[in-house]
Amino acid sequence: MKTFFYLHTCSTCQRIMKELNLDKVKLKDIKTNKITLQEIDEMAKLSGSFASLFSRRAIKYKSLNLGSENLTEDDYKNYILKEYTFLKRPVLITQDNIVIGNSKKAIEEMINILQ
Repeated sequence: MKTFFYLHTCSTCQRIMKELNLDKVKLKDIKTNKITLQEIDEMAKLSGSFASLFSRRAIKYKSLNLGSENLTEDDYKNYILKEYTFLKRPVLITQDNIVIGNSKKAIEEMINILQ
């Protein structure tokens, strides 16, 4: 099963979704359907760390002044579970692969996986 984690209010996610063939993909809007502990653990296992899933571009990252803190893997995990905005998005998960973010390379990889 392939799962695509996105934010419905994010124009970048919306643009990327138009480029992808998501017919056979489970869509999960992280704002209306919170990320579970099992999901975040699976993402970290596939990506290698919770830090790789964490968005330092989130407005809350700046407002909480997290840039000046020395965050641990547990901190990254807890922030993502507490606030959807801290998940770097979109995220595409397949059985044994994960693609994170909205870089050109990530989008191309998502397109290739979904073909």
